[in-house]
Amino acid sequence: MKYVNANNVLPEKLILEIQKYVQGETLYIPKKEYREWGTLSGGRRKLDRRNAAIRDSFQSGCSIQQLAEEYYLSTETIKKIVYSNKR
Repeated sequence: MKYVNANNVLPEKLILEIQKYVQGETLYIPKKEYREWGTLSGGRRKLDRRNAAIRDSFQSGCSIQQLAEEYYLSTETIKKIVYSNKR
């Protein structure tokens, strides 16, 4: 974790307000919100749809080898997708 001097990044008025509660201590300010990989770009949603299609095809009788060839993935990756608990 990188420490930043509050005097270099915060307005003086805000520093004075914070000093009412904490002085001379290390204060951690968490990020506003955590977003999972691909949520902004749509990559996560695209992979989720692909994986759902792979699971459906497997349930319909396609073999792991066929799915690996169709989706250009290894058989191990296909196994992870079809045998995972994610839905």
